[in-house]
Amino acid sequence: MVKITLKDGSKMEVEKGSSILDVAKKISEGLARVATCGEINGKVEDLRYEINEDCELVIHTFNEDDLEGKKAYWHTTSHIMAQAVKRLFPDVKFAIGPAIENGFYYDFDIEKPFTDEDKAKIEEEMKKIIKENIGIERFSLPKDEALKLMEDQPYKQELIEDLPAGEEISFYKQGDFTDLCAGPHLESTGKVKSVKVLSSSGAYWRGDEKNKMLQRIYAISFPKASMLQEYMDRLEEIKQRDHRKIGKEQELFMTHKLVGSGLPMYLPNGATIRRLLERYIQDKEIALGYSHVYTPSLANSELYKVSGHWDHYSEDMFPVMKMDNEEMVLRPMNCPHHMLIYKNKMHSYKDLPIRIGELAHDFRYENSGSVCGLERVRAMCQNDAHLFVTPEQIKDEFGKVVKLILEVYKDFNFKDYEFRLSLRDKNDKEKYFDDDEMWEKAESQLREILTELGVDFYEAEGEAAFYGPKLDVQIKSAIGHDVTVSTCQLDFLLPERFELEYIGEDGKAHRPVVIHRAILGSFDRFMCFLIEEYKGAFPIWLSPTQIKILPISDKQLEYCKVIEEELRKVGLRVELDERNEKIGYKIREAQMQKIPYMLVIGDKEKEAEEITVRSRLNGDLGNMSLDEFVEKIQNQISNME
Repeated sequence: MVKITLKDGSKMEVEKGSSILDVAKKISEGLARVATCGEINGKVEDLRYEINEDCELVIHTFNEDDLEGKKAYWHTTSHIMAQAVKRLFPDVKFAIGPAIENGFYYDFDIEKPFTDEDKAKIEEEMKKIIKENIGIERFSLPKDEALKLMEDQPYKQELIEDLPAGEEISFYKQGDFTDLCAGPHLESTGKVKSVKVLSSSGAYWRGDEKNKMLQRIYAISFPKASMLQEYMDRLEEIKQRDHRKIGKEQELFMTHKLVGSGLPMYLPNGATIRRLLERYIQDKEIALGYSHVYTPSLANSELYKVSGHWDHYSEDMFPVMKMDNEEMVLRPMNCPHHMLIYKNKMHSYKDLPIRIGELAHDFRYENSGSVCGLERVRAMCQNDAHLFVTPEQIKDEFGKVVKLILEVYKDFNFKDYEFRLSLRDKNDKEKYFDDDEMWEKAESQLREILTELGVDFYEAEGEAAFYGPKLDVQIKSAIGHDVTVSTCQLDFLLPERFELEYIGEDGKAHRPVVIHRAILGSFDRFMCFLIEEYKGAFPIWLSPTQIKILPISDKQLEYCKVIEEELRKVGLRVELDERNEKIGYKIREAQMQKIPYMLVIGDKEKEAEEITVRSRLNGDLGNMSLDEFVEKIQNQISNME
């Protein structure tokens, strides 16, 4: 008998040689039906795996929070897709087919890209294979036999050649299809219930543009048809919220190949939103004692050698430009500039804290394949600030930053977010500045501050900045992405490298500590987040056009122009639709543009010197005076509605 410790800490004994599936059946038949794989002492294995010694066992299922369980399910389905493609296209060459965060893909070397008709046929063939309920078997071969088995599959042979000597080379066979694979897999194709082929695209072998372009098919599967339908509904919702789609429809921003990849241009509507965001956060910072500066987007490369960014960040920077006797670079961040502003004059402990803020334009080289609308750009504007504090002021200033973050999130009605303490990976000497004592001090102090502030947080290794640990706020976006918006970083390194000082109460020179913080982060990414969060229906205070005046005919134009002028005088953003179109068409178009308020003006309104108000949210609000309407809308704006 062998002793097994389960996830909940309970223990059980089973006969030696029992499979993980046998254990699942012993626990309950229901668990056995939904189990997809098991984890023995931290290593994921097939349900067929035989247990021959005492161990810890976790049985995985297709559960929302069980990534390993879903990966086994999806990886099995990727083999079903490869088998379907092989049946339909016998000469195809196979590359890789992993499970990913949502579903799976498989890369194929085929003569021409897959058409929509091809993908429909592949999906139907997958459903046939599932219905056939083919048993899935695992076996292993020595390297020479493995190479022979895959003699007509060059990509598989390349993967086999790359395996270390003596490593087990395992395969999975389902009927007439065999694939190189480490597993785990389900017991048969019939265990998969619902499948959908989603899309296809080109993909370089091993992600290297020097290699051949392969054809990648993305798909997903679920244990229930209802789960697949829910997923497809969610995909449609994501499509409708796509900030690139909404940005084009509402004329917020544009890109053009003559300008360059990853370099969006803000159109008047988008520029209005961004200007409002900039004023909003600057006003908050000024009220909290921040001093704002402007610094150049270009700097001598020596600046980043002093700061340490050159050693740890140069790959993400644009190339050096040689000018006269200087080597200039576009800056990726502006903290070194702020260090020099602090150093511009001597400071006393009485001057601290000093809070330097900037709406800073930074530039980072992103691969052209990864840039995306406003979400990932090469030129960005950051809501950046650096706080220069004494060691005794760290807790208080850090607490004020956290309070500001919470105030901002309340204003925008953000609720689904978590605080993450981002730490270094101690084993990565390349990515992080190598000073164990500094890191231990910074990490322990930040952990202690967060605990004392009563902030709930989780820890993540490998997510720190190269110079110090940080607090990141992870927000769940409307389309399900985990987005870092605000960040606050503790830095003992840059003050040392720039030899920053202040004169202490004892009359001696001391090093300040720097707190790096960004509340809205990059305005570009924040705009992307808001567009998708609001689905283009911005709150009235942020809407590029708050009011649209819709005359029924030309006879009301002069009265409408008076209304327009009065609304502009009180600072409201208003447009007059003077087109010779039917009123129903004008209303529908304004609703499509997600204008918060429409003022419908006919002869009756003109004679009574009133307006008929339609709301984006509540429809027809009836007649009212212009003064009543202005008071109503100004109250909403002041409440950030």
